[in-house]
Amino acid sequence: QGLIAGLVRGDREINLVKLKNLVDCEWLNPAAEDLITKETGLPCGYLGPVGIKLKVYADKEVPLMSSSITGANKVDTHLTGVQFERDLNVEKVGDLRNINEGDPCSKCDLGKFKVRRGIEVGHIFILGKKYSESMKACYLDDQGKEKPMIMGCYGIGVGRTAAAAIEQNHDEKGIVWPLPLSPFQVVILPVNFSVDNVRLAAETTYKKLWELGVETLLDDRSDRLGVKFKDAELLGIPLQIIIGPKNLDEGKVEVKLRKTGKSQLISYPESIPSIPGILSGLKFL
Repeated sequence: QGLIAGLVRGDREINLVKLKNLVDCEWLNPAAEDLITKETGLPCGYLGPVGIKLKVYADKEVPLMSSSITGANKVDTHLTGVQFERDLNVEKVGDLRNINEGDPCSKCDLGKFKVRRGIEVGHIFILGKKYSESMKACYLDDQGKEKPMIMGCYGIGVGRTAAAAIEQNHDEKGIVWPLPLSPFQVVILPVNFSVDNVRLAAETTYKKLWELGVETLLDDRSDRLGVKFKDAELLGIPLQIIIGPKNLDEGKVEVKLRKTGKSQLISYPESIPSIPGILSGLKFL
């Protein structure tokens, strides 16, 4: 326990995870300014690596610098012309800084880093032999000798998976669910559920689709059709079936794709069994 110093170029930021790994300690936290002042007798703005009585861990860019300027461990004073080999006593050198947009690749120096937002959907924890040794969980190697298994934990966040899917599949109206992740495959939107033939067609279609293995939602609310349409767009269920009295009189219902907004009339009830086939074509859209 105690203070250590991490050293990076002035326009860089230290990555605490990288510093912790380089130090090889169990935990590492940024020290509060009052603690630093108490331990060193100096305000943070004038601390420097030359002659400091702390272990110093330097980023790999630091040895490449010359004639540097740094704090002199004295109030209102800085040092100039600092040289790494001559002036610094460094415990270890390693990769300590955060990556910035446009930085060269650390492996080949040809490529450049691009920064993109992301969501951690899954993670892996390496447990090593800690539990396998205590549980005597072993395997036989190619020499026939027992060795403890190397264990790991693997987790996938259901909520994060949904969030990642929505972030990549949405528009100004709402969610556009990919078919495999959608809570329902089809939503039935009756134009006026209080009209007998509309209600009967909606309920019959709902039951038939479930019999066909199609996960279906029936919007049986008495709200205006505009409200139902808006909510259906927001929910993002892949296929909408719109049932209205005018189309029913002609033996038709309307099917509409949420992703493209394209719609067409199909015969009713003859074409209802074709809905699973329509959904099958959506799997790759």
